[in-house]
Amino acid sequence: MKIVNLIVRLIVGSVFLVSAVFKIWNVQIHRAQGAVSESWNSLWGSAHVRFSHVPDLANFAKDVVNYHVPPYVLANLMAITLPWVELVAGALLVAGIWKRASALVITAMMILFLGAIGWAVAHGYDIRCGCFGTIEARKVGALALGEDFLLFLAAAWLVWREKD
Repeated sequence: MKIVNLIVRLIVGSVFLVSAVFKIWNVQIHRAQGAVSESWNSLWGSAHVRFSHVPDLANFAKDVVNYHVPPYVLANLMAITLPWVELVAGALLVAGIWKRASALVITAMMILFLGAIGWAVAHGYDIRCGCFGTIEARKVGALALGEDFLLFLAAAWLVWREKD
């Protein structure tokens, strides 16, 4: 059972680490035009990755506002703090420090994310998720709900099974 917990912990923690980094540093991936091959080398070989030199959460703030969930005055505060909480919780989970506590924080965030995506779907908003900052153009919908629900289940599993 320890190996299952380790694998789940590394997957969930890594997803939150990557998500936070992409939001905080406004990661952008530009692909060269005309690449038709689906192989890994041609897909990433023609890509240029760009990070901002300083934290830049303006684009994520726009994504938060598009959900119409938090009051407008709180959207910037949420956009500024949420990625840093994701970064710390994901890093702690990957490092194996305060495993249960960080899994609990991630579980709470997943409930928040599921509620926001559910709200957007219920109201018919045609918006992008913003889950991985600017590089991931996934629209809110059934697929986003399903993926987030799986992450919720994985994080809840860790809360239940991990010992600090």
